[in-house]
Amino acid sequence: MNDRHTDRFHVITGGPGAGKTTLIDALRRAGFACSVEAGRGIIQDQVAIDGPALPWQDRAAFAEQMLTWEMRSHHLAAQASGPVFFDRGVPDVVGYLRLEDLPVPAHVQRATGRFRYNRRVFIAPPWPEIFHQDAERRQDHAEAARTFEALANVYQELRYELIELPRVPVEQRVAFLIGNTAYP
Repeated sequence: MNDRHTDRFHVITGGPGAGKTTLIDALRRAGFACSVEAGRGIIQDQVAIDGPALPWQDRAAFAEQMLTWEMRSHHLAAQASGPVFFDRGVPDVVGYLRLEDLPVPAHVQRATGRFRYNRRVFIAPPWPEIFHQDAERRQDHAEAARTFEALANVYQELRYELIELPRVPVEQRVAFLIGNTAYP
């Protein structure tokens, strides 16, 4: 799909615990439109309703929920003006499925072509000093590093240019990100 919004849609991806959501929150406070991360939101909602679409219960159902969330975020972002920063994107679902040794359904693969983003994707590298587990993030640091690799592979296969975020305080990460987008 040749989407007129694609150039202003910026993905921030990477493994868990690498500072993506902190960066998104700082961008939101600076006045930028930002999406909400799918995984944590889905986990919180599924736990609240005792639902099965959890990564430790039904990984395929969890992936379908993430896909729906990311597609909806893409649609909602089209209504915003200016740049929009995404806390993950549709290709992350493919990375998750591969990481979990689950098949990637054809409709998920088609979604990566239909819901595109700016060709430059920002990826947060594993960062042991800030990594921590919590109720929603049960992965250990080794799995976070494997997630980083899986996501990097998917985005590269889909012909995105990966730009690694520096391991610096969030204010410097914001400046780096803004300096590497078309929006000052």
